[in-house]
Amino acid sequence: MGAAAGTVSVTVLDKEGKPVQDAVVVVLPSARGTPKVALPMAATVTQEKMRFVPAVSVVPVGAKVTFVNNDSWEHHVRGSAAGLAQFSSTGGFELRLDGKPEGKPAKAAEVPLDKTGAVLLGCHIHGSMRGHVYVSESPWAQRPTPEGQAVFDDVPDGAAQVRVWQGEQLLDLPLQSLTVGASPAR
Repeated sequence: MGAAAGTVSVTVLDKEGKPVQDAVVVVLPSARGTPKVALPMAATVTQEKMRFVPAVSVVPVGAKVTFVNNDSWEHHVRGSAAGLAQFSSTGGFELRLDGKPEGKPAKAAEVPLDKTGAVLLGCHIHGSMRGHVYVSESPWAQRPTPEGQAVFDDVPDGAAQVRVWQGEQLLDLPLQSLTVGASPAR
């Protein structure tokens, strides 16, 4: 017989009560378990009209992210730890993607991500381009809906912590503790 599981519902709002765009919510249960729907082990980030699309992707540790250049001009993608970690960490990745020739397939490159946390995406050539890939240590991670809602089913009963991340925050928010049980946790 498996362990009991509950639902965790998180609403992400800014100080004015508006939904926060491009946030990531991660639930870290103290008990082991597996969600019914796992995070994808692969994601695709396209470069279109000098933007990363989607602006934020969520993947588990070990996932592979494919970068595709749909613009007709070259991009030089760089990925480094986001937030304060970018000033103390080494590593990251850099890749060059030629522009997409008219009527031909777009250029693509794949990058494995094996360190947890947010990865800041940028382009050396076009400094205004910015995006993120959030590499989660927990399978219970997602971007909230446009209304700011993130709902997690099948979270193991017991103690858990919730992390909320967003690329514009200056400091990491403290983890919020909760108890998962028969009643939905909010």
